[in-house]
Amino acid sequence: MKKIKLLLTLAIGLFITSLTTSALADDTQVTLTGMLVCGKCTLHITKECQNVLQVQQDGKTVNYFLAQNKLSKDFHSNICTTSGEQATVTGTVKEKHGKEVLTATKIEAVK
Repeated sequence: MKKIKLLLTLAIGLFITSLTTSALADDTQVTLTGMLVCGKCTLHITKECQNVLQVQQDGKTVNYFLAQNKLSKDFHSNICTTSGEQATVTGTVKEKHGKEVLTATKIEAVK
C-alpha cells in the first residue's frame, strides 16, 4: 500500500511539474527583427490600426500581431499610413485565435 501511495504521489508531482514547465516556456523573451507595419492601413487584415511585425522565417512571411500596450501604441505613429519601418522587437509570443501575438517590452527602429 505504501508503494502505491508513493508511486501515485510521484506521478502527480511529475504531472504538475510538466504543466508548470510548459507554462513557464510561454513566457520566454524573444527578439525578432523585421518590417513593422500597420495591420489596417498597410496590410488590410485588421479592422483597427495595430502594429504587425513581418518576419521572414524559412522562406515564409510570419505576421506577429503586437499586443495593444502603451509601448506598441506609442510606436504606432512611426508606421501608420507609411510603408512601414524595419524594427527589432523584444517580448513574449503567444498564439491566440490562430495568430502569433507578440507582447512587446522593447521596440527599436533598425538604422
